Amino acid sequence: MSREETVAKSCVIGSVVLPRDASYEIDAAVALAAVRRGLPNAPDGYTPQSGDCPSKRPVVRSASNVSPNEASWLEKRRNNTVGAMRDLLGRLNIANFDAQTYINNNAKNASALPNVGVAVSGGGYRALMNGAGALAAFDSRTNNSTSPGHLGGLLQASTYLSGLSGGSWLVGSLFMNNFTTVPELLADTTSTVWEFGNSIFTGPATSGIQVLSTAQYYNHIYDTVTAKSDAGFNTSITDYWGRALSFQLLNATDGGPAYTWSSIAQQSDFTNGNWPMPIAVADGRAPGERVISSNATVYEFNPFEFGTWDPTTYGFVPMEFLGSNFSGGVLPNDKKCVRGFDNAGYVMGTSSSLFNQFLLQLNNTNIPSLFRSALSKILEQVDQDNNDIATYSPNPFYHYHNETSKNAQSESLFLVDGGEDLQNIPLHPLIQPYRNVDVIFAVDSSADTDYLWPNGTSLVATYERSLDSSGLQNGTSFPHIPDQNTFVNLGLNKRPTFFGCNPANVSGPSPLIVYIPNSPYVYYSNVSTFDPSTNNTERNAIIQNGYAVATRANGTTDAQWPTCVACAILSRSFERTRTTVPDVCQQCMRTYCWDGKTNNTTPAKYEPTNTVTLVDVKSGAGRSRLATTAQLILVLITVSALLL
Repeated sequence: MSREETVAKSCVIGSVVLPRDASYEIDAAVALAAVRRGLPNAPDGYTPQSGDCPSKRPVVRSASNVSPNEASWLEKRRNNTVGAMRDLLGRLNIANFDAQTYINNNAKNASALPNVGVAVSGGGYRALMNGAGALAAFDSRTNNSTSPGHLGGLLQASTYLSGLSGGSWLVGSLFMNNFTTVPELLADTTSTVWEFGNSIFTGPATSGIQVLSTAQYYNHIYDTVTAKSDAGFNTSITDYWGRALSFQLLNATDGGPAYTWSSIAQQSDFTNGNWPMPIAVADGRAPGERVISSNATVYEFNPFEFGTWDPTTYGFVPMEFLGSNFSGGVLPNDKKCVRGFDNAGYVMGTSSSLFNQFLLQLNNTNIPSLFRSALSKILEQVDQDNNDIATYSPNPFYHYHNETSKNAQSESLFLVDGGEDLQNIPLHPLIQPYRNVDVIFAVDSSADTDYLWPNGTSLVATYERSLDSSGLQNGTSFPHIPDQNTFVNLGLNKRPTFFGCNPANVSGPSPLIVYIPNSPYVYYSNVSTFDPSTNNTERNAIIQNGYAVATRANGTTDAQWPTCVACAILSRSFERTRTTVPDVCQQCMRTYCWDGKTNNTTPAKYEPTNTVTLVDVKSGAGRSRLATTAQLILVLITVSALLL
């Protein structure tokens, strides 16, 4: 049966809620408001523009702490999480411990309270949808998410939300649509936002807010990118890729060409600390390099700044003025300030530049001639030797830290997909000591195994990087992580696992990692990273599965799971306040903490079975969802290109 077949009534989505009973039906009774949009504040659509600088000219600041803007925002945000934290922990019910009183007693000292981060991995649309299910579960605005067994409110209690590649699409889409909810994005019928059945290669359906034919769609993308080039800015395939993504992720006419990442910092709900901070991640690639190694410089995009904590560059520039001609850390007096370079789609496209291969390989696949001719028009403009990069020119770190940065001598900074160094969960921004994050909920939708399930590779990569003897880790520490075979053999990739439970075993201050791997609870969500489209039926089922994974099927597979989440959140706070750990939390740690045991023998092919009753989705995929031949060829071509 085809994936386009409709789902049974139990799979209709109006809200991604899984009731606690065994039916797993989704409540469709609540009508949701139309998705609001962010700020289209770029001066000339997609084309960056030079103009007057503020009286205090922008500079590159040292990464010796968080920025003054972030520090000011943090004071508001941490205080604003107190109420949400109190409500969440009170509902999660730690036996013989009054969590609400504990929060109240420490409310005047927010630094004593838990500092929570959420990180959503890469993995294309699979990562977006699985991550969406987790965020819906964590969001108190989701219908029924604050019922017994659920985790609603965790998002409101979080300080940071990071995304990488497909995860950055999720994070970016939520924030560029005014930090809307997952159910609102799913319920909106006035636009084509999150209509993934409309392939990114054909463009939006000719209805609603987007009224372009496929030819018009490609012409619009081509024209906007050409205008940027004509204005004197270097372009790459990522410009085209980012513009195409925007049509699916932003609820705005023509994919919102004027929407910028820095506009998030101009929205009152963010500046007042009512939202967590969104962060997207990309890797640097030095001129002439083709292989992204584990010691690649990791860059982040937050609403205030773009830059890196790594000692290679160790600097940040104001996000609003990205594209300005910095040199040696300053903007010369004869240079104008550029605005509008930080297009939101371009940022999300940069974090997922591996998907540039989509555009390169489509011309060799069996697609209609109309699509091929439209793509040829794009590909003729692109340097095929740099097909996996995003070009940031002028380089904001030109001649900055010449002695340590491989990019300092280049007039262009080249960035690639944030998962190319194998750190497919964007933990790097959240483990920086200056941010003092206590616990990170790491949602992993990676396709590490033959059947496209995670096996801990991303955690292993981050752990190994933290051991780098050259000083690359720059004061960060990370819990000990076992090898991938151990993950599979001991089932650590089948259910949530805590890492770093005993801080005495970590070389320095380190957050507790709550690892939440994609696994089949109510649907086999192991769709290919390189699937270019997903119909609404399967989209909804994958999101539903992500909700079930995060909540352990609303506590039905382990009634103590919500309590254990509360214990994980409070773990580091208990240490700071010297609070006796409740008995139930000690029991949770025995249940969910990795105990240090390993089994590195080669496992059989990992082919998990569903944890609870599957939702009734008709699909020809089946649970043994190996990558198709075409998808494997695409991956091989990608890897080969990187090795040239």
